[in-house]
Amino acid sequence: MDSPSIAIIGRSQDTVNYERALRHIGISSFTTLDPEQCAECTGLLLPGGGDITPAFFGQQNHGSRHIDTELDILQFQALDLFVKWGRPVLGICKGMQLINVHFGGSICQHIKNASIHQWNGKDQHHYVYHTGCSRTDFFYQLYGNSAFVNSAHHQAVDKPGMELLPVCQAHDGTIEALVHASLPVFAVQWHPERIFDRGGMELLSYFADLCFFLP
Repeated sequence: MDSPSIAIIGRSQDTVNYERALRHIGISSFTTLDPEQCAECTGLLLPGGGDITPAFFGQQNHGSRHIDTELDILQFQALDLFVKWGRPVLGICKGMQLINVHFGGSICQHIKNASIHQWNGKDQHHYVYHTGCSRTDFFYQLYGNSAFVNSAHHQAVDKPGMELLPVCQAHDGTIEALVHASLPVFAVQWHPERIFDRGGMELLSYFADLCFFLP
């Protein structure tokens, strides 16, 4: 069985931690801004970063920061390809929000409790709690009823996209993870690559296991 190869759509100076974390579990990855280079890859990782251009979810800017429209377009293009191919996708922080918008969901551009979630010179930390209707989703399989995660975001999913199921939330109701009802697409609002030895390795290993077969 060949090892998975993970494409990361982003700017290479911003994806070092993701590549390092995947390398630590023996998974090959590379960062690119060319979605066409992903054709032979078995999985796609959409990393964290700035905020999505609000026009992509039908809004004007009401607090979005560090917008990179060119990168948004390339990430949406890559996501569209992997959805069509039926290959696994993991979204992390901004990546989760990209997945949500791709499937028709919306974003709250500045959440009410941003002060307890956003980057303040370092990650913040809090518990997230399982909210799924069954015990078959990735969150319950990996963490059970709750997990202690890091947090560095001021935006969040508002309305979930079509066939995206929220499977955990913070104590204030902020949606912290999504999974697609039928596709191998899932996402988290926290950064597993930065808490590798505190639950992050399990999540990235789960993603890698999904990527062993190329449809």
